[in-house]
Amino acid sequence: MARYTKNEARKWARDTLVGTVSCTIPSFSGDLTRINEPAIRHDTRLAIEHGFIGTLGVSEITITLPEYLDFLRIMKDEAGDRLIIVHHASWSNLEENIRAVQGAEAAGAELVLLSYPPNFYPESEQDIYDYTKAFCDATNLAVMLFPVFLWGFANRIHPSDLPVGLIRRLIDDCPNIAAIKAEGGGPSVQSLIECDRLFGEEVVISMPLEAELLPLSQIMPIQLSATADHEFWGPLIPQVFNLLRERKFEEAAEIYWRMHPARKARQALMPMLHGGFFINRQAWKFQSWLQGYNGGPLRAPTMRIHDAQMNALRKGAIDAGLNPSMDPLKEFFIGRNPI
Repeated sequence: MARYTKNEARKWARDTLVGTVSCTIPSFSGDLTRINEPAIRHDTRLAIEHGFIGTLGVSEITITLPEYLDFLRIMKDEAGDRLIIVHHASWSNLEENIRAVQGAEAAGAELVLLSYPPNFYPESEQDIYDYTKAFCDATNLAVMLFPVFLWGFANRIHPSDLPVGLIRRLIDDCPNIAAIKAEGGGPSVQSLIECDRLFGEEVVISMPLEAELLPLSQIMPIQLSATADHEFWGPLIPQVFNLLRERKFEEAAEIYWRMHPARKARQALMPMLHGGFFINRQAWKFQSWLQGYNGGPLRAPTMRIHDAQMNALRKGAIDAGLNPSMDPLKEFFIGRNPI
C-alpha cells in the first residue's frame, strides 16, 4: 500500500524522490523454473548499501506476471521502507498493464515507470493520450512518464517522442502523473530543458543518463536520477549525486573524468546494448554483477553477451577505478546465490 493517496502523488514525489534509482533484474534458479528469492534479496540489500533511494523491478525479460509480482513482493519485504520499489509497466497490451500495475500496487510498489507495448502503434497524439490516461486512471500509484526513442513515436508523432502539448494535457488530466523521465528527442537535451522549464514546478524531472546528469546538475537543479543501470558504477552514482546536490562541483567534475574510460567502453557497445530498440538486460545484469550483484541466468529468449563485450566492460571499469569483480566470467552465468 502506497504511503499517499492518488491526489497526493505529486507532493509525495516532490518530497520523497530525491536521489538515484537503480534497476534490479529478476534472478532465477539454475534450471530456470522459478525465481531465485535469495538472489533477489541479495540484490535488494546491495542496492540499499550502495545508497540508492529506490530500484526498478525490471519486467522486460522472460517472466510471467505472477512471478513478477512475487519478485516485487520479495524486494518490498526485504527493503521495507528503506527502498522505493518501482513497477515497470512494460507488458504486452493495455489490459495486461492494468492488471500488472494493480498487482504491483498490492505488492508494495510506490512508483510506476510507464512504457508502451511493442505492438502499440499510435497514429496521433490522441492515441497516446487515450492509452496513458486509461492506464493512469486504473491505478492510485504515482506515474513517471517516459519520453524516449524506444517507442518509435519520433518519426510519426513528434521528434521529442512525447510533445510538450501532449504532456501538458496529461498532467492536467491525470493527478497521479508525478514525474517525467526526460530522455525525449535524444541525443539532444532540449526535451529535458523543455520539461524542466514547463513542468518542473508541478512534477519531478528525472535525468537518468549519468553522462548528462553530472554536467547538467552543475547548471540546473536536478533532484532525481531514475531509472538507469546505475548499478554498473556500484555506489558511485549516489555518492556523486550527493556532491552535486551539495554544489561540490569540482569534486563531482573530478569524478566525472575518472569515470570516463568506463563510460566510453559502454558507449562503444551501444549497438549491442540497445539493438533492435530493445535493451540488452543480459548485459545490464553483467554490469551489475561486476559490482557484486547476483548475476545469474536469464530465460530464453534473451539477448546475449559474449566474452568480448564482458571483457571490454570490465576493462573500462578497471580503468575508471571501479574495482570490478575479477571472478571468472563463467561465474556470471551461475550467479552469486545459486539455487
